[in-house]
Amino acid sequence: MTGEGSHDFARARRILKTDEFSSVFRLRPTQKSAHFVLYTRPSPLPHARLGIVAAKRFAPRAVTRNTIKRVTRELFRTHEIQAVDCIVRLARPVNTKAGPATNSALKRLLHAELSRLLASQRPRRPVGPAPAPPTP
Repeated sequence: MTGEGSHDFARARRILKTDEFSSVFRLRPTQKSAHFVLYTRPSPLPHARLGIVAAKRFAPRAVTRNTIKRVTRELFRTHEIQAVDCIVRLARPVNTKAGPATNSALKRLLHAELSRLLASQRPRRPVGPAPAPPTP
């Protein structure tokens, strides 16, 4: 199923090329959370696109990096986001090599943090004229 409002993560909804990542990174971060930084730029396309950067130095185990990517994609698919190019970058360590690679507490933490970041990118509703004050 493809089309507006679908829950797929098609290739057209991904930021894949280095120059596309660079053009978004050139701008200042839009939002920050405890572990993530969100960069955005208006998209030339009619839909939002997502790029994810999870560096090995902040998440040493592949299973943790994959969990971060999976949770981010799931939230991106299910949130209504305005037409922007978004890059979610892991900016602080989420766990260590000694700790568990992934668990339900980590997933809940990631889900809550990423949800707040992506919620900031919901489409803005047009602001109409101010309502007239009621007359007595």
